[in-house]
Amino acid sequence: MANLVVGVGDFAVSNDPEDIIKTFALGSCVAIIFLHKTSRTVGMVHVALPESRIKPEKAVTMPGYFADTGIPAILKAMNAKGCVTGGNNMIIKLAGGASVMDTNNTFNIGKRNILSIKKILWSLGMGPTTEDLGGTFSRTVTVPVKTGKITLSCPGKKDWPL
Repeated sequence: MANLVVGVGDFAVSNDPEDIIKTFALGSCVAIIFLHKTSRTVGMVHVALPESRIKPEKAVTMPGYFADTGIPAILKAMNAKGCVTGGNNMIIKLAGGASVMDTNNTFNIGKRNILSIKKILWSLGMGPTTEDLGGTFSRTVTVPVKTGKITLSCPGKKDWPL
């Protein structure tokens, strides 16, 4: 069994039932979780910012950092694992997008991330089936590949499913 930790701007894809994919402390960042029903493959990307145009050189080395480069990168990685990413074989879930450090909504990074991600997914004919977004608290996301059951956690709160 491997614990695949997805850091800020990273992504991971696995179809090994012994793996667990996890990302920690999503504040304004958003985790996009892809569950491919047929192949039982799980992918997760930890998006920090909506658009790569602010730092194109970073998008080359860390495409998952931005929504507009992270989504195509993880879909490409899932295709490499044998997933056909179109149609209704894909379940997509979103978590994060909070206003943890920006309680006055000065920058609205969480909201901008959410909007950008949904816009990109919709342009690809995809959309989230479930989401846990916004608020003022961080989230940790855990997905055992074997079950595909997503658990969210936050200090001081009881774990909950996504």
